[in-house]
Amino acid sequence: MSKRKLDELGVSAFCESMAMMVQSGIRTDEAIELLQSGEGESGPLGQALGEMKTQTEQGGSLADAMESTGVFPDFAVQMIGAGESSGRLEDVLFRLARYYAGQKTVSEKLRGAVTYPAAMLVLIIAVLSAMLTIVLPAFRAVYDRLTGSLAASSYAYIRWAGVFCAAALVVMALLALALVVGLLLWKSGRRDAVLAVLEKFPQTRAILETNALYRFTSAAATFLASGKMQDEAVLASIPMAGSAPLEEKLRKVSERMKEGHSIAQAAYDEGLFEPVYGRMLLAGERSGSLEHVLVRLCRLLEEDSSHQVDRLVGIVSPALSGILMVTIGLTLISVMLPLIGMMNAIG
Repeated sequence: MSKRKLDELGVSAFCESMAMMVQSGIRTDEAIELLQSGEGESGPLGQALGEMKTQTEQGGSLADAMESTGVFPDFAVQMIGAGESSGRLEDVLFRLARYYAGQKTVSEKLRGAVTYPAAMLVLIIAVLSAMLTIVLPAFRAVYDRLTGSLAASSYAYIRWAGVFCAAALVVMALLALALVVGLLLWKSGRRDAVLAVLEKFPQTRAILETNALYRFTSAAATFLASGKMQDEAVLASIPMAGSAPLEEKLRKVSERMKEGHSIAQAAYDEGLFEPVYGRMLLAGERSGSLEHVLVRLCRLLEEDSSHQVDRLVGIVSPALSGILMVTIGLTLISVMLPLIGMMNAIG
């Protein structure tokens, strides 16, 4: 039975704790033992630390011990292996801690962006269902008693209120069904199908592209910190993007680097980043601070992604609220107008 992978927060906490102990001069096996004493033997991380402790005490590397447990992401294992071989394990662990903490922040932001519209859809469906099953039948029964036959009276257009309300309910139900199907596909591992649909809409496509670029930039910065050459770092980071259009552009960047261009120049020529970010990368490379600029770009891309998600929520939420208010308003007007007509006729 396959073991459950650690989430981003768990990997980040492990890497940061290991980095601080390695920085203090503690051996790997001793650091793992200290973490295990604080974590306990229960849970996926506690069990993994027990297995890792045995292997590292026998002379195994940290990366091999992590890989054997099956609970750590492949990217983290590869990066730590590169850090051990290059003698930059401490830097790599700190970079991984920041990387997975950033991934957790982005994931929570996206989850929140889905949760609020989903709650609004549930509320709208509940209200429209109540209108169709309780409010409209009650008014229709009253008018039937007053006029004898609602269909034959001048108030027959009340039925159109029911049609309009039912149509809005069907649309909202279809949106909710699409959301549920998307979530099921995402959790079942068929993310490509969901991403293909989201990429058809400009607002969601921009968010996906920024997130993909953020993942690539974070991975490239971490690979460079592990001691890899620029071309190797780019090639190894391409699969981390998770976006077919961006991966195609990254391959073009890689081809230009094979022709002798630096990563900053190739990225600028291919328009990988926005012009201001591209010039920042060029300046960082020329000043010898490429890794620091990449880390700065990661923070900027994370902020851009957060702002884009906020803007999308700011569009979707008022739109759903507007649909709810318009539907209820038109429905109530439709059922109240006949009553006003009756009162005028009596008075």
